[in-house]
Amino acid sequence: MSDIALNFTRNEYADRLAATRKAMADAEIELLIVTDPSNQAWLTGYDGWSFYTHQAVLVGPDGDPLWWGRGIDALGARRTVYMSHDHIIGYPDHYVQSDERHPMDQLSTVLAERGWDTLAIGVEMENYYFTAAAFAALQKGLPNARFRDATSLVNWRRAVKSDREIEYMRRAARIVEAMHQRILEVAEPGLRKNELVAEIYHTSIMGADGHWGDYPAIVPMAPSGMDATAPHLTWDDKPMKTGEGTFFEISGCHRRYHCPQSRTLFLGKPPQKYLDAEKAVLEGVEAGLEKAKPGNTCEDIAEAFFSTLRRFGFEKNNRTGYSIGLSYPPDWGERTMSLRAGDHTELKPNMCFHFMPALWLDDGGIEITEPLRITESGYECFCSTPRQLFVKE
Repeated sequence: MSDIALNFTRNEYADRLAATRKAMADAEIELLIVTDPSNQAWLTGYDGWSFYTHQAVLVGPDGDPLWWGRGIDALGARRTVYMSHDHIIGYPDHYVQSDERHPMDQLSTVLAERGWDTLAIGVEMENYYFTAAAFAALQKGLPNARFRDATSLVNWRRAVKSDREIEYMRRAARIVEAMHQRILEVAEPGLRKNELVAEIYHTSIMGADGHWGDYPAIVPMAPSGMDATAPHLTWDDKPMKTGEGTFFEISGCHRRYHCPQSRTLFLGKPPQKYLDAEKAVLEGVEAGLEKAKPGNTCEDIAEAFFSTLRRFGFEKNNRTGYSIGLSYPPDWGERTMSLRAGDHTELKPNMCFHFMPALWLDDGGIEITEPLRITESGYECFCSTPRQLFVKE
C-alpha cells in the first residue's frame, strides 16, 4: 500500500468512520451496507467507474470497513482504498447481470460467514444504486436480520467539509471559471452546439492552475431558445443563433469534488424580459447571500431570494439550491440540505451549497448561480466569474 496516494490522511478517514459509527449507534444499526459510491469514496477512498454493478462498503461493529464488489473491481479497490487487502472482497463474474443469481446472494453468504446475519442492518433504501431486487435478495438471504432504512445516514456526516475538502472544491472552482471563460471566447452564431460542448469538456478535463480536471457527475446542460424553458436538457448539433439565450449549467471537478456554476449567454440584443429577469435574479442572490451565515437556516436563504423575486413579479416554485461536495453520476448534489421553504437545517461553517436561483421563462431561461461556503461569520463565493447576463452582439 506504500505506493497508493490517498486523497486524505488516515486520521481523516478514521474520523469519518467514527462519526458514521456514532450515527449508526444512534439509529440502532449494527451493520451498515453503503451502496452510494459517493459515500463509499468518502469512507474508504474507493474511486472507480464500477457503480453500474452492485458494490458496497460494509461498516461493521468494529475494525476497518470492508469493500465488497465485482471481482475485477477488487483490483481497483486495492489501488484506491486505505484498508488492507484482506478487507477487500470480490465476487465471481457469473453474478454480474445474471438472470439466475444476484450479487446480494453472495453478500448474504459473506455476512453469514462473519456472524453478521442476525444483526440490525442498515441499507440506503432511497438510493440510485440500491435496487428493489437487491433488497429482496438480501431479505431472502438473511431471514434473521433486522433491516433498517439508513438513507442519507452517511450523506449527513459529509455536510460539514474538512479543510482538505474545501481545498479540492476551490480547485474545482478555478476549473469552472475557466470553462465559462472559454464559452465566452468561442460561442458565436453558427457554432454547432456539440462543438461548443467539446470545448467545455476539453477545458474541464485540462484543469486550471496546475490541477487536473476530473469528470463531473452531470454532463453540461446547455439548452438554447425554447429548449432553455426546461431545466435539464443537454445539447445537439444545431448552430447557435442570434436572438437566442443559452444557459450553461456546468461544474468543475477535482478528485470527485464539485464546484457547479451556471451563467447565461445571449447572442444579440436581449429582450427587456431577460433584462428584467437578470435584475430580479441578481437582487435575489444578494438578498439570499445576506442570510448565508451560521445560525440561520436553509429556509432563510430561500425565503430571502423568493420574496425578492415576488417583488419583481416573478415566481419560482422549486428549490433554489442544495448541498454540494463529493459526488458521482448521476448527481453532483449531496441529497441532504435544500435551499427551500421548510428546510430548517441550521447553517454551520464549511457547509457548501450551490445557490441555484434559476428562472425559466415562457421563451427561454436564465441561470446565474453561485457555489458558496458558509464561513465563521458569513459566506465565501467559491468563484469570481462576473455575476451577470452575458451578451455578445
